[in-house]
Amino acid sequence: MIQLSVTVPLAPRDAFQLFTARIAEWWPLKGHSISDDRAEACFIEPFAGGRVYERSFDGDEHVWGEVLAYEPPHRVALTWHPGGGPATEVEVRFTAADDGTFVELEHRGWEVFGEQAAEQELRYANGWPVVFGVRFAEAAQAEEHRHA
Repeated sequence: MIQLSVTVPLAPRDAFQLFTARIAEWWPLKGHSISDDRAEACFIEPFAGGRVYERSFDGDEHVWGEVLAYEPPHRVALTWHPGGGPATEVEVRFTAADDGTFVELEHRGWEVFGEQAAEQELRYANGWPVVFGVRFAEAAQAEEHRHA
């Protein structure tokens, strides 16, 4: 299981919105998408059963997962299978803190990969610290400065 957390200088509602509705503003599509250089944006549809997907400049769409729970401003849970294959689960929780919002990401369910479970988990263990720990956290910092 991968567990990461950051505290961002935003109210839980704003941190939740940045992570979900505004994911395309901070997600590093180049290197972290199916379409790579051709990826234009990514989306999380705001309801249980919604898609998590990317769209390329050509209009092609590639599903990354499905929304399992959409509970603003506290929690979002997703299946995760960019490009297909077995689905793991990503859950992100948002908790008010004195200095903003404590955001916890948990990526679990690696056993679906059988013998490749450790290898697959390691790939994400190297990616999430950049995607979530740096890119999301930096976007939250920039958002706070815009409103200061």
